[in-house]
Amino acid sequence: MSAENRIIASFVIPPKLSDKRLDQAAAELMPEHSRSRLQSWVKSGALTVNGGQCRPRDKVMLGDKLELDAEPEAQVTWQAEAITLDIVYEDEHILIINKPAGLVVHPAAGHADGTLVNAILNIAPEVENLPRAGIVHRLDKDTSGVMVVARSLIAHTSLVNQLQTRTMGREYEAVVVGTLTGGATVDAPIGRHPTERKRMAVVKSGKPAVTHYRVIERFAAHTHVRCKLESGRTHQIRVHLTHVKHPLVGDPVYGGRLRLPKGTTEELREVLSGFHRQALHARQLTLEHPQTGETMSWDVPLPEDFQLLLAALRKHVKDMESDEF
Repeated sequence: MSAENRIIASFVIPPKLSDKRLDQAAAELMPEHSRSRLQSWVKSGALTVNGGQCRPRDKVMLGDKLELDAEPEAQVTWQAEAITLDIVYEDEHILIINKPAGLVVHPAAGHADGTLVNAILNIAPEVENLPRAGIVHRLDKDTSGVMVVARSLIAHTSLVNQLQTRTMGREYEAVVVGTLTGGATVDAPIGRHPTERKRMAVVKSGKPAVTHYRVIERFAAHTHVRCKLESGRTHQIRVHLTHVKHPLVGDPVYGGRLRLPKGTTEELREVLSGFHRQALHARQLTLEHPQTGETMSWDVPLPEDFQLLLAALRKHVKDMESDEF
């Protein structure tokens, strides 16, 4: 098997991973692979330390060199399903998809089928040989918008590297509660909530996370913002904007109770109370093509429910202005 069809990677142990178990350090350095997969590579000798074979529980030290040279295996057992996808772009290496709200990305407990992965297996069965079926980043179930899926090992390696080095550009649009006076940056670590394990939170022990946001449009008691990520933590935008007291409209986990602005019309009340997902849309994705190196960018329009929300907020502002005269 040629080198380009093998999973090849090399890492040097940084200070933060020194004195960790080999399988733990490998999981930190290669999060796209499952812990069991990494352990099997260690045991088979495909994943070495300083050129030698070790055990998963052996400790690694600062400066140790980890090298992986493994043959890909079918890594998924999920079934292909004929689910319609909005494919924005495709070639032999990547798929660019405009994911609708409500579609789960990856099979998990409670969602064994009907996911984006099941749909991708139907149109690109070759992804069964890739880590996580080519999924290199995710969008929450109820977040809509653009995302990339790898179709080849070359693409998978390149895209994971772009995410880790923060050279992949991802921009989102959101509607938040409250009126923001201007843009800002939230630089706060995110980790599992200390008592509510299904939620994430800003915690000192969390992983570094940076979100930049700027104002697109202000309303009477809400703001339409553009967000740019420097990291990709679970629920990052939702957690960070909640942290600065501006949760996303409709967020069932972090939004709290419905807050209605003064003078809310029945029309706006119905729109806000009926918006049952976080008002978050992955608007733009920019990356280097894994094979050609060309910088490519895709911008997908806001979905209908998001547009209707904005229209209702604008109309409310106009109605308030009309009442003043």
